[in-house]
Amino acid sequence: MYMLDRSLIAGLPPFSGLTRPDLDLILEKARSLRIAAGQPVFEQDAEAHSFFLLLDGHVRVVKTTADGQQVIMRYISAGQLIGIATALGRLTYPATAVAAVDSLALAWPNEAWHELAARYPAFAANTYKTVAARLEETNERVVDLATALVDRRVAHALLRLIEQSGRKTEFGIEISFPISRQDIADMTGTTLHTVSRLLTAWEHQGFVKSTRKRVTVVDAQRLLDHVG
Repeated sequence: MYMLDRSLIAGLPPFSGLTRPDLDLILEKARSLRIAAGQPVFEQDAEAHSFFLLLDGHVRVVKTTADGQQVIMRYISAGQLIGIATALGRLTYPATAVAAVDSLALAWPNEAWHELAARYPAFAANTYKTVAARLEETNERVVDLATALVDRRVAHALLRLIEQSGRKTEFGIEISFPISRQDIADMTGTTLHTVSRLLTAWEHQGFVKSTRKRVTVVDAQRLLDHVG
């Protein structure tokens, strides 16, 4: 049987502090999974059969509301766990995860969760840190949606994305995966027209550069100062 190499996960936040034998034992229960762009990793309300570590690529997490609207909750970058419903005390996935680009992940059966968490306290602690950080981010977005003007919401969304998964280019910091203006609208509770108007205005002012599916923040501080 092919053994996954511990170098795949060594040094990643969920597994920091674990020994080489620990990593080998954890990988014995994992399987590799390739997900084509646009394909779901798991779907909202489906039975939580597995949890995943994203090794390469980006995943979009989408929540469908009771009235059928889709809200992009966040983007997950390589090195992070996804589908950790068990850590939330859930039997089903709370949202749908879709590969934003061709991606590679490791998957563990959900029944392995409690064994790994009990045997490796560092793994459990690191996972709960991830859960706490995502809950904090969600709370910040709820406050933004309730209190902030739309230009501030959109600016904050762009700044979060470049902080989480930005890459430096000659023009500024580019969001390192394809993202459409509709995606940004779905993240910020606004319309495609509003996002297009804001990005066009900000481009003229030198704050951002954007194409059909790429956004670069040229000057993050000026953008933040502009929206107040």
